[in-house]
Amino acid sequence: MKKFFYALVFILLGTVIWYFFIKSHDYQVSMNVNTFPGTINQSIKSWSNSMDYSEMTEPSDPLNLTQKLQFGDSTHIYSWKIIPETDSTSRIKVYVRDTDNSFKNKLNIPFADTDFEKRTRKSLLDFLSILKAHIGDFKVKIIGQEELKSKFCACTNLSTSQVAKAAGMIKDYPLLDGILARNNVTLNGRPVIEITEWDRNKDSITFNFCYPIEKSDLLPQHKEITYKNIPGRNALKAIYNGNYITSDRAWYALLDYAAKNGIAVTGLPIEIFNNNPNMGTNELEWETEVFMPLKE
Repeated sequence: MKKFFYALVFILLGTVIWYFFIKSHDYQVSMNVNTFPGTINQSIKSWSNSMDYSEMTEPSDPLNLTQKLQFGDSTHIYSWKIIPETDSTSRIKVYVRDTDNSFKNKLNIPFADTDFEKRTRKSLLDFLSILKAHIGDFKVKIIGQEELKSKFCACTNLSTSQVAKAAGMIKDYPLLDGILARNNVTLNGRPVIEITEWDRNKDSITFNFCYPIEKSDLLPQHKEITYKNIPGRNALKAIYNGNYITSDRAWYALLDYAAKNGIAVTGLPIEIFNNNPNMGTNELEWETEVFMPLKE
């Protein structure tokens, strides 16, 4: 009997020590969403950037993010864990800690619905509402392996954040379009971007924004325009419908598909834009062909 009593005391004491002094979070929230991890990753960062009192810390990997939010004198740490479940569904777990009132929260949470819990739920419900609205703004369809045909192009080179990719294209559009049109250069396909560098921790890219053209010995020369051949190669292909600003959602979908199917890819996508956004059509009718080249 004494052994049982001592064991029970030991277990209870261990539980108390773990709960108050070792457990890293005060509160946990789980959410199921109908999308893939890359969309969630980018949506968390976008949501954080939209608030003056929030910042992201350097991520350890795309599925684990840490966010710091300032509410008055309190600092809340949101540790996000993104768990892929199927090709189109994920679970999000958020571990939340108030750095200044952690012990107090742990003491009160089992017995009352605290202001800390209410604020956390409200914040995460706001995020979930934004995420679900965003999911309805685009579609990604994985086609599978397909040959990307070679293209000779006139290109500009840009380095931007992922979200500023479309703005960079808009900036250079008058330059490419104007010079090629004035010099009667024959176009040979839809505009293309070729990603040459992608830092997925910093969400930064370097890319060539290109117009496929007919090769000629009389091409106009300009300090910001280069002529190059984008070589043909085998690639995974997806069709993205939606605003070109967020076509990188298809990049993540292709990376997930490659990982699940054991396919080695370069991680440097190529996009072909089949619609002119200035025509005023519904964004879900805009089509981008997204290729993720296979490693040689």
